[in-house]
Amino acid sequence: MAYQIITDGSCDLGADIPKEKGIRVVPFYVTFDGVNYKKEIEEVGVRTFYQEMVDHPKVFPKSSLPSVQDYAEVFEEYAKKGLDMICLCITTKFSGSYNSAKTAADMIKDNYQDIRIEVVDTTVNTVLQGLLVLEVARMQENGLTFEETIAQIERIKSTGRIIFTVGNYEYLIHGGRIGKVMGTAASTLGIKPLIMLREGEIFPTGITRNRNKGKKRLIEQAKDHFEKIGKSPDDYQIVVGYGYDREEAVEFRDALLASMKTYSNIKDIDIFQIGATIGVHTGPYPIGLGLIQKYDR
Repeated sequence: MAYQIITDGSCDLGADIPKEKGIRVVPFYVTFDGVNYKKEIEEVGVRTFYQEMVDHPKVFPKSSLPSVQDYAEVFEEYAKKGLDMICLCITTKFSGSYNSAKTAADMIKDNYQDIRIEVVDTTVNTVLQGLLVLEVARMQENGLTFEETIAQIERIKSTGRIIFTVGNYEYLIHGGRIGKVMGTAASTLGIKPLIMLREGEIFPTGITRNRNKGKKRLIEQAKDHFEKIGKSPDDYQIVVGYGYDREEAVEFRDALLASMKTYSNIKDIDIFQIGATIGVHTGPYPIGLGLIQKYDR
């Protein structure tokens, strides 16, 4: 039986990739005034979102998760077509999107008892979540069954990592993602944080005095990670994520690729724009990479 792949707006796959792959995205909401919430991509573009942040650096936007109703409407649409569903949600450590989806799935299954809806806590987010979703699409293209796909998701999701830095600490402090004491000290000293997301949580991995040194260190940390786990980038899906500055992302991607070519056969790395769901916490200048093991390696 066929199944539909669904994910929430934290996946940061943009508008075109989900259409091309037949993936349904349930968007998050974003607000700049705390009153008017708009659906990301559908009602407010990612570029517009970042431009607002750059133009109004003292205004801190907020994001809001998809509602139970948002998920229920999408689930019912596919249930009526007789399709099972796999719904991949942002880590529960960052958002209640999974809980909304789970509640909606239980509601829909009451009326469509033959339909399977598997809601997955991916334990990842942003461009890394996008990579996992694309791996699931690849599983589907390669003919894996519903059960096989679920098993592979559970197997590979813990291999996911995001290694990144941000422009400054302000948004992380404001979003409650980093301790205020550490943040205040860092802001005073003007240092740049290096951060890793693993298994749903963020951890500091170092600090640097300036952004260029920070980006070099991220590339070194990627190499260190592969050496530590004894794997090659060839066995992984890898993507560069950025916020406002695409030109910087291209330079960073080229430097990362040059480094990885010295210890793997990797030929290319895609660049994805980090969306509003995570951008409200990172500010307009996040940059880094996401990586996850290919399901068939």
